Amino acid sequence: MSRASTTAAAPVLDVLDTDGSRSPGCRVRAWRPPVPGISEVFHAHIVDYAYPLHAHDTWTVLILDEGAIRYDLDSRHCAVSGADHVAVLPPGVVHDGRPAADAPGFRKRNLYLDPAFLPASLIGSAVDHTTFRDGPLRQALARLHQVLDADEDPLDAEARLAMIGQRLTDHLTAESSPPTRPEPQAARALRALLDEHTVRAVSLAAAARLLDRSVPHLVRSFGQAFGISPHAYIIGRRIEAARKLLLAGLPPADVAITVGFCDQAHLTRHFRRHTSTTPARYASAAGSRAALTSAGSVNNP
Repeated sequence: MSRASTTAAAPVLDVLDTDGSRSPGCRVRAWRPPVPGISEVFHAHIVDYAYPLHAHDTWTVLILDEGAIRYDLDSRHCAVSGADHVAVLPPGVVHDGRPAADAPGFRKRNLYLDPAFLPASLIGSAVDHTTFRDGPLRQALARLHQVLDADEDPLDAEARLAMIGQRLTDHLTAESSPPTRPEPQAARALRALLDEHTVRAVSLAAAARLLDRSVPHLVRSFGQAFGISPHAYIIGRRIEAARKLLLAGLPPADVAITVGFCDQAHLTRHFRRHTSTTPARYASAAGSRAALTSAGSVNNP
């Protein structure tokens, strides 16, 4: 196993290359994102390799992108093969893992979630019903992995994770309770909180504690009230601030950090989406117009 260096964007925990004579093609990438509730993200391509019996102290949520996997969980024979399957392995329960007999290997994406992410009372249900078919949930997990892989704003990943957590709870609970109705007052309170923390966005977990509401409830209420997600709202506020600073002559790299983006590339990606142009071109056009206006004033006193 070779350790990879930690980068500012995505702290990589390890990259595994198994012995080429036994398992050519096996490769693992893992990192710890700055998202409350997620202990580790784990992407793997496994070929001709079997995991030994082991247990995690976290919840494991697994989706497959290719192939099929078999595993024994607490002496139960389990499998994941369909494109719309999701597997949930509870903390502290011994299991293994290997390619299915008719598959040479598999590609999987795991989320390792903090032990308190789901109630401990659901562990027994997760042992009894570790795999279920849910296409929309599988798609939501795939999109969350894309967001995490792209190192997007943690607020977006946190909101997606909260809704996924609610769906997982519904699957593992015999009688899922209907979600509480969206609450306009909670939505307004969250917006005020986001407005106070535009540059360094407050986490949804912290907002939920301050407002005494659950994260899924806040996300649903905000979307119902304003037709936009908390993350998209924050990005919009940052873009508005960036436009003013660019028109004032501040360089794009400085603007990015000032308004809360991690770097100029991050600003550019969102700025182009909002304005159809880049920050540099936006500033350049503003500078050209200012120069023409100044020249006109000189020629026409």
